[in-house]
Amino acid sequence: MNEAPYQVLLYYFYTTIENPEAYRDEHRALCERLELKGRIIVGNEGINGTVSGTVENCAEYMKALETDPLTAGIEFKIDPEEGHVFPKLSIKARTEIVTLGLGEEDFSPNEVTGNYLEPSEWREAMLDPNAVLLDVRNAYEAELGKFKNAIVPPVEAFRDTPQWVRENRHLFEGKKILTYCTGGIRCEKFSGFMVKEGFGDVNQLHGGIVKYGKDPATKGEDFEGQLYVFDQRIAVPVNSKNPSVIAHCIHCDEPCERYVNCANKDCNAQHFCCESCEEKSERYCCGECKEHMTARLEREAAAQAAQ
Repeated sequence: MNEAPYQVLLYYFYTTIENPEAYRDEHRALCERLELKGRIIVGNEGINGTVSGTVENCAEYMKALETDPLTAGIEFKIDPEEGHVFPKLSIKARTEIVTLGLGEEDFSPNEVTGNYLEPSEWREAMLDPNAVLLDVRNAYEAELGKFKNAIVPPVEAFRDTPQWVRENRHLFEGKKILTYCTGGIRCEKFSGFMVKEGFGDVNQLHGGIVKYGKDPATKGEDFEGQLYVFDQRIAVPVNSKNPSVIAHCIHCDEPCERYVNCANKDCNAQHFCCESCEEKSERYCCGECKEHMTARLEREAAAQAAQ
């Protein structure tokens, strides 16, 4: 079997970047030379990115970051692919490389963060009767997949999670707190936030769900569903030991991990829909959206006929 010609690289690194704008421009030149595509955020606190490219070009890119004193020690999570998973390259300079929005209370994970647990340690920690798992991703990501028995805050943005935790302290006080996210970057920051909030036993899954799924010892055990990713793949398998499906078609409620976008262009909501229901629903997420789009098309047709 031939190896896939492309790779997807997921990475982050907390480090002080004095001039994010200048670093962004230099980094863009590197990525363009290597014909990489993806999304990269650069800030005073470091770099966060996901890119795709040929195996050869990805190898050169990784070497460039690994040998740069600014990012020495960076770790990459690698997935094989048949082609690019992004339509273009986007590199932006922002205040935060992951938006927690703490303002004056902001801090560096290099100074305060939770205890790192490797995949095997995480699997063992989940069995602790005093453990509580906290998913620090957005709620819609967890609809596709999450760890068994995890608490999923009902938030649509990472910056809303601190307030939710403050309002629900009773769920975590006196517990062994296990935080997790996609690749680890959000946990680096959020586990540190929980330490600063006064919680005692705060831990994080080192390398996130991605590393847990790739680890030969854990093989993604007890992760339910699939991993939501922010590229053209959308869903990535994690559990090769005891896989399950937790998502359901919004129309018939049958198990389903198939995403479609609402046919109402003003809605465009991403939702789970099986092939059978896509045909019946005409890909609308609800009756209201179908009525809205039908009325819009009728108005547009009438306006065109009047010309």
